[in-house]
Amino acid sequence: MAQNPSETELVLLKALWASGRLSAREVHDATEARTGWSFSATRKTLERMEAKGLVKVEPVHGVKTFVPTKGKLEVMARLIQNFASRVLDCETPLPAAAFTGSRVIEPGEVDELEALLERLSEEDKP
Repeated sequence: MAQNPSETELVLLKALWASGRLSAREVHDATEARTGWSFSATRKTLERMEAKGLVKVEPVHGVKTFVPTKGKLEVMARLIQNFASRVLDCETPLPAAAFTGSRVIEPGEVDELEALLERLSEEDKP
């Protein structure tokens, strides 16, 4: 199972989720304003993300492209559940409705996120 992304890895994942598949250069161009990184730092982070199982490499016409291995909602649900458990010490899932103002979670995705949070909560019970 892939590890949870760090805060900076999440920035790169958001660019990949928005586009589906990008080269390292395209990821860098999409995230440079937010990260302030050099191209080599973006490329190195993508390599670490591949080693962690967060992205996979798929060559397209000889160009190395990166594709997320997990969907946006699956990763978001896991991060939300981890936060609720570790930080808030909650035993019940946070309501997905709390994230309706998010720029990442589309309005039509709230119900799916709610179901994922409920499933993760059930899996975490002893």
